[in-house]
Amino acid sequence: METLLMGREFRLERIVSRGHQSPPDYWYDQTEHEWVLVLQGEAILEVEAQTDSIRLSAGMHVNIPAHLRHRVA
Repeated sequence: METLLMGREFRLERIVSRGHQSPPDYWYDQTEHEWVLVLQGEAILEVEAQTDSIRLSAGMHVNIPAHLRHRVA
């Protein structure tokens, strides 16, 4: 993870993942909103309150509100 730009109200990070998955039974529960953009490859997100996964491919994005428990599948 690399911070590319930071302001008072935001942080822009570059995250390179090569098959990364969240540990079993681990859910991110962040205090900040998160906007995710996939530039290359794919990602599958699981949201605790939803039964369907969110599949993202290159060019797709998703907004994850603060405290929405989610994980990388």
